Amino acid sequence: MRILYLYALLFLWSGAVMAQKITYTEPEKDDYKSTEFEIIGRVSGNILVYKSDRGDYVVSVYDNAMQLKDRVKLDFLPKKLISVDFINYADKVYMLYQFQRKEAVYSFCATMNGDGKFNDAPVMIDSTRIGFYAKDNNKVYSVEYSEDKSRILVYKINQDKENDNVFYTFLYDSAFHFMNNSRLSLPMESKRHFLSNFNLTNNGDLIFNKLERTNNRDYIVSGSLVIKRAAVDSFEMVPMELKTTLLDEVKMKIDNNAHKALVTSFYYRQKRGNVEGLYVSKYDYAAKTLLYEKEVVFSPELKSNARGESSTNAAFNDYFIRKIINTKNGGFILAAESFYTTNRNNQPWNRWNYMYGPYGMYTPYYYSPYSPWYYNPWYNNNNMGTRYNYDNIGIMSIDDDGNLLWSNFIRKNQFDDGNDLYLSYLMVNIGSELRFLYNELDRRDFIVTDTGIEPDGTSSRKPTLRNLDKGFTWMPRYGKQISGRTVLVPCIYRSYICFAKVDF
Repeated sequence: MRILYLYALLFLWSGAVMAQKITYTEPEKDDYKSTEFEIIGRVSGNILVYKSDRGDYVVSVYDNAMQLKDRVKLDFLPKKLISVDFINYADKVYMLYQFQRKEAVYSFCATMNGDGKFNDAPVMIDSTRIGFYAKDNNKVYSVEYSEDKSRILVYKINQDKENDNVFYTFLYDSAFHFMNNSRLSLPMESKRHFLSNFNLTNNGDLIFNKLERTNNRDYIVSGSLVIKRAAVDSFEMVPMELKTTLLDEVKMKIDNNAHKALVTSFYYRQKRGNVEGLYVSKYDYAAKTLLYEKEVVFSPELKSNARGESSTNAAFNDYFIRKIINTKNGGFILAAESFYTTNRNNQPWNRWNYMYGPYGMYTPYYYSPYSPWYYNPWYNNNNMGTRYNYDNIGIMSIDDDGNLLWSNFIRKNQFDDGNDLYLSYLMVNIGSELRFLYNELDRRDFIVTDTGIEPDGTSSRKPTLRNLDKGFTWMPRYGKQISGRTVLVPCIYRSYICFAKVDF
């Protein structure tokens, strides 16, 4: 009987240990900590990572064991790129990039195979004359692609003499065959109006928000859902009915299967007040109708669970919405994280200045917590007088009618001085549950922690990840899920950039 019991324990222990496997890349001599990178993903069985360092561009090609197969130099690229976007498929990658040459900005697309090679010459999408004396790195073009990657949209937005926004759009299919282009204008009534949350549906419709904020930029007081159909040169507008609610930063999530758009945000009752709950609205974008608009009020119990160093009433004031996932029942799961900074001058941290910055919303001149997790070592770092604090993660499940089903919190207390490279978390959706990877400080070292959230909201702390070699410091929030149960996470090892592949 005792032997059977021991066998059972060994079986359970081995199952826990085999829950994940970590494989590291070897440091490459040119991949210093100052190297910028973007994880492209898995293509034709290989894993591709784009790297940039002072005008030198390469793609590292790794096999499934994370052994370097090739380091492909991208010699055809100009020395100064303004931006680059990657759209990866099972057997190819589209690399969309823009650069300035003399008085014009050019947008190109190059097709890469799974070996990091380019068999055909890049294709020019469009060019824009901006003037000979325009500043370098003047981004003109933006890229959106649909969830199933069947539609790709390259677009630019100019302003006419009336300060209205003039859109130029270029729509392509998954083979990068040109489908159509449009030129259309969207009135902007005042400087308080701005655009955000650009999404492309699987049908090729462009959907985004037109929002209005207060004069001091603290809150959003009105807005609309804007729809530009794939083959139509006009905009359709569905007004938001905010009434007396003041909104924080607005987020949108498209449900392509149901042809619905979710718009959500934390909300306030009064200026400079506390977060009272979650604003939720849902639209049928196919029928151009507002289905419902409601407020999910946070109960005292929920606020008490969310609080860190704040009072109960102010519990959500430091939370920012990080991720929204659609659920099969038509609802969604929302993940938000508590974030704030402190400094040596004892200046109070201001959520509103932090979000909108001195130059207005969504400009390249300030750091926003809503920016994509593209790794740039100089972005929001080397501020030695600043301490960055990333605390609890709040997870909420909302049903199809906008009702709160459950909530849970992952307790963490992360901080670092001068930079936040190793802080925050990576969320991994493995189907059966959500996994959250984040660093915890153990004496003077960071240790990676793995916590799971099941579909009913229950949480469980997983066993320590295997092969957590000493000397590797993980940067979880710059990681990327590259398949159903695999993620790639960047690490720092002796001032070099490396990557850890985690198989769940």
